[in-house]
Amino acid sequence: MKRNNSYYISFLILTLALMLCFGLNISLGSVSIPFSATVKSLLGYPVQNDSWNYIIWNYRVPKAFTALLVGSGLSLSGLLMQTLFRNPLAGPFVLGISSGASLGAALLIMGISLFPGLMAFGFVNDVSLAIAASLGSFLVLLIVMVVALRVKDTLALLIIGLMFGSITAAIVSVLSYFSDAEKLQQYIYWSFGSVGNLSWAQLLLLFGILLIGIILSIASIKSLNALLLGEKYAQSLGINMKKYRYSIIVAAGLLAGGVTAFAGPIAFIGLAVPHLTRQIFNTTDHKVLLPAVLVYGGILMLLCDTVAQVPNSASVLPINAITSILGAPVVIWLLVRKRKMIF
Repeated sequence: MKRNNSYYISFLILTLALMLCFGLNISLGSVSIPFSATVKSLLGYPVQNDSWNYIIWNYRVPKAFTALLVGSGLSLSGLLMQTLFRNPLAGPFVLGISSGASLGAALLIMGISLFPGLMAFGFVNDVSLAIAASLGSFLVLLIVMVVALRVKDTLALLIIGLMFGSITAAIVSVLSYFSDAEKLQQYIYWSFGSVGNLSWAQLLLLFGILLIGIILSIASIKSLNALLLGEKYAQSLGINMKKYRYSIIVAAGLLAGGVTAFAGPIAFIGLAVPHLTRQIFNTTDHKVLLPAVLVYGGILMLLCDTVAQVPNSASVLPINAITSILGAPVVIWLLVRKRKMIF
């Protein structure tokens, strides 16, 4: 009973921290808006300046929700991959799904300049980039699923996924070599990652994709807990591991692929948050870890996005750099202090 109470207290603290980070993220930005005006706008009360209301509801609130979804999706995807492969270094990108999204974006941005026949379809904007990246991640996910039908060894599947990532990265390198400077710069800018470019319609679509991944993850909690003791033990409990392995791969693919398609490749979050969550809750039970990583991932991403947006300045730092610079030292310190990795 004491342990359950400690979980409830930890969840309560994390939820309050999430609300605080969400409010902080909305209140800061390139335009200085009084905190009281931000609160009034969020509560539906009129504010002195109509432009403040427009900025809050059409830029800052969607950006904060995007950061929340991105952090939660990547964190859960990382948890699924670390459990499936029983490898603490596994992240949401080990199956090459994120690399597939990057390849789709690279083909759209840089490929059209190399193939004149594609110039007619070369209108590059946020929507077309999201579609191209989604198609790339879906194609790689489909290939991985076909391979999973023939490969029974989970470790072999991990290696094959890493090879897919290497192949797609090599193709992107070739495209970069032959691309002109303008297109190359545009792709590099996309690869920095961003949570501030989504409209409400795109945000709802991202939410729908991630919701499917979350539902599949919840349905796989029993098999995830059993996997911690090995596939043979899970099968001895009567769990159809072939079925659940596909379910876990699809869930992780939807989470990582959806995030990468709409926000670009964002490092660190998916790898580190599951470790940080295990350290805080001191458990490997996925009934606790699954909701915890969703909340914790959202908090960390909101904090990183708040730092990336330099207050009262139009400059926005690359979110990819911020997630690693702020997060990696924290993980190192926690692991050194604990002297063990809970897994």
